[in-house]
Amino acid sequence: MQPLAAYIGAAFAFVALDAIWLGAAARQFYFTQLAGLLRDKPDLGVAAVFYVIYLGGVVYFAVMPALASGGLAKALLNGAMLGFLAYATYDATNLATLKGYPAAVAIVDVMWGTFVTGAAAAFGYLAAMRFGA
Repeated sequence: MQPLAAYIGAAFAFVALDAIWLGAAARQFYFTQLAGLLRDKPDLGVAAVFYVIYLGGVVYFAVMPALASGGLAKALLNGAMLGFLAYATYDATNLATLKGYPAAVAIVDVMWGTFVTGAAAAFGYLAAMRFGA
């Protein structure tokens, strides 16, 4: 039951924070920086596939080890490290392969991925502790 509670908690936090970030806080930044690359409307099906897969990784690599032997700080740190690695891989690949991919986007995106994944892992941990018994 703990993995399911962790997944639901992490998903709630990640999707809510990402919606605020992409829908309001950083929307203009991304539109300005990536003018010709962004769709008018995102493909929500592809986004859903990303969330399902990525959040499984958050639970497996960040939350479950923290539940086994660590606590909230371990979930937060593991999540932040996973977010840094995943988002840095994505953005470094974009910098290496896409003409004109802005370094500013890469920097902001990696910082965001580090934060949001750490927060989602922490929230997943708390949900598992509260509801996963």
